Amino acid sequence: MAMKRIETIQRIIEAGVVAVIRAESKEQGIKVIDAVKKGGIKALEITMTVPGAIDIIKEISDIYKDEDVIIGAGTVLDPETARACILAGARYIVSPCLNIETIKLCNRYRIPIMPGIMTVKEAVEALEYGAEILKVFPANAYGPSIISSFKGPIPQGNFMPTGGVNLDNIKDWIKAGAIAVGTGSDLTKGAKTGNYELVTETAAKFIEEVRKAREK
Repeated sequence: MAMKRIETIQRIIEAGVVAVIRAESKEQGIKVIDAVKKGGIKALEITMTVPGAIDIIKEISDIYKDEDVIIGAGTVLDPETARACILAGARYIVSPCLNIETIKLCNRYRIPIMPGIMTVKEAVEALEYGAEILKVFPANAYGPSIISSFKGPIPQGNFMPTGGVNLDNIKDWIKAGAIAVGTGSDLTKGAKTGNYELVTETAAKFIEEVRKAREK
């Protein structure tokens, strides 16, 4: 299990993009997941704001258990929810804030946790409790320069901005030192009109932009 934790972290970093899945229903959620996966994004974060989110995690974990897809849970606010998600099959947990008890719970079960941080103090505290990836949230409150600012005193930190990351600025985030990005509404906006092909096309563009940014 310890190796699985390391493998999950490595695969998220390699992929460079975590798709934040929000939907109005379980059916829509599964359609969005399929569309994102077709576009090449393999790290999928099902947020707890989706109706029946834990059921969706269980269902897609079963469907994709033999495929190269990493299913995680997002908007996890407390350890109770984290444990329920882990039992449903979530391979990693993402939170919008720093909750030490949630980090401890995830460490107990050797599941990667990405806590939300906004300050150097929170970033250092998250590292002290063993978080390997720090979610900079809301990223659009700062802009890409915040990554290099964090990297000054905390060069050992792995930062993943989420919130406001889009195709126009993703290169700037990667070049500023982000190891991956989380993106939701900009990626899945096609789902609102039932245009899942657009979701797939957008996912492919995100993957391509990360690849290009890393090459330069």
